[in-house]
Amino acid sequence: MKQALRPEEAAERVPDGAVLLIGGFMGVGSPHRMIDALVARGIRGVTIVANDTARPGLGIGKLITAGAVARVVTSHIGLNPETQAKMLAGEIEVDLVPQGTLVERIRAAGVGLGGVLTATGIGTEVEAGKRTIEIDGRRYLLEMPIRGDFALIAAHRADYVGNLEYSLTAHNFNPVMALAAETVIAEAETIVPVGVIPPDAVKTPGVLVDQLLARAA
Repeated sequence: MKQALRPEEAAERVPDGAVLLIGGFMGVGSPHRMIDALVARGIRGVTIVANDTARPGLGIGKLITAGAVARVVTSHIGLNPETQAKMLAGEIEVDLVPQGTLVERIRAAGVGLGGVLTATGIGTEVEAGKRTIEIDGRRYLLEMPIRGDFALIAAHRADYVGNLEYSLTAHNFNPVMALAAETVIAEAETIVPVGVIPPDAVKTPGVLVDQLLARAA
């Protein structure tokens, strides 16, 4: 049985300056109660690894607005003008990574690979300062794994031992991120008895999940 924490209890376990892997795509599939609790706690100096920074007032965008974020590793910030403004003002460091490369770098950390070889970014600014390797006459970038201190995961259902089932686009980054962090905190829409989730529907086994958020009141 996993310990069920209130969001504010879980937020207290996340220190300032932590590297946070946060699932979701423009807020869909993001752990909203956990994000709200981190904002309320007043966390500072975190690095966010995510597909995007959502929009002001939505998902990760709330952490941006709250001044909680020192660095973002992401595939785009185009829909969040606050992230753009803070980057231009030097308040946030932004590392833009092609989307496919980003998810593969996270996956590499999760499965124990030493890096990812990709042709994406060759001949562009993405290549600057990175090692390249030539294979059969073609050049590839060596992209390094990305690992987090915490993965903040949103799931459709969890059971009492932490097995997770996802719905629709929440499959995008959440299952991969659950492999690549020291501590995994999962926020599910519902928590059900063991056996309710069909085995084939479990995408993140409970052995990977350290804490569950208690169901919303």
